Amino acid sequence: MIRLLLAVGIATVVSLGGTKMLIVVLTRRRIGQPIHEDVPEGHMVKAGTPTMGGIAIVAGSLAGYLVSNLYDGVFTWTGIAAMLAISGAGVVGLLDDWIKVTNERNLGLSKRAKMFGLLTVAVLFVVMMLARTNVHTTISFVKWNDMGWELGRIGWALWAILLIAAATNAVNLTDGLDGLAAGSAALVFAGYVVIGYSIFRYSAFFGINVGLDLAVVAAAMMGACAGFLWWNAAPAQIFMGDTGSLAIGMALAALALSSSTALLLPILGLVFVLETVSVILQVASFRIFGRRIFKMAPIHHHFELKGWPETTVIIRLWMVTGACTAFGLGILYREFIRGGGLG
Repeated sequence: MIRLLLAVGIATVVSLGGTKMLIVVLTRRRIGQPIHEDVPEGHMVKAGTPTMGGIAIVAGSLAGYLVSNLYDGVFTWTGIAAMLAISGAGVVGLLDDWIKVTNERNLGLSKRAKMFGLLTVAVLFVVMMLARTNVHTTISFVKWNDMGWELGRIGWALWAILLIAAATNAVNLTDGLDGLAAGSAALVFAGYVVIGYSIFRYSAFFGINVGLDLAVVAAAMMGACAGFLWWNAAPAQIFMGDTGSLAIGMALAALALSSSTALLLPILGLVFVLETVSVILQVASFRIFGRRIFKMAPIHHHFELKGWPETTVIIRLWMVTGACTAFGLGILYREFIRGGGLG
């Protein structure tokens, strides 16, 4: 328990202080976020707001994880692989953000270059997991063998890369309102702290022996997101940029894959799923029928154009995420009891 408290505490403090430092430095250098033209009119006033705040999220999570393990823990290859992947995704996002702010336009890396960067990080994560850990190569809900879908090493590798791509893209699409992505992610990471600790307490039932380190990774990410949210809450003084959104998406995917809860992740992070699906439906409907389903996609902009204040949209989607996280943990507990986890 002390390890978890250390991870979340250190990550929060480092992220909180680091974000403030970024705000000061980036404001002095007049480095700010260009704004899309295809967003609600009220967002244009946000042009020039400092970005790349995800640097503080990555730094905070790394600090929380390292201090927690150095104090009283044993580094595991699973935890190391997750943190390296989070850092790698953050670097890809940082390159994208830097190109945007230096060129003063809302186009960073090309789609191909960004995809290649994320694919490289994903492949390295998958190779490390398969070579250095005892990761279960199944598609599962709350326990590695609950579905009985064995993929094999190659099949699992492809599944892992697909999940990473989906998660990073989903968080990136959600990061369109002040504090929405950071707050929602903090809630889902809180859920993974509970999941990781449950796996640690009942490792024989779950068939995973690195539960505590997974809980530490989740706690570090939760604290880092919370510290950043202090400055990112509406009206935001800084944006996380792709540096943060890609790192968060990678963290969610890594935790889901490592804990054999990949099919539970869409429930915990339902808001991220809805944001992504709204974009897919909008594009498909317009291309096929020449009509739009929503006033604007992702769906948070649709609610804004319907007259909801930005803070109302954010808080309501946070509430949905909190409810979904609680529901997902309820499913985990139900399956644990049904499976005879208590003896």
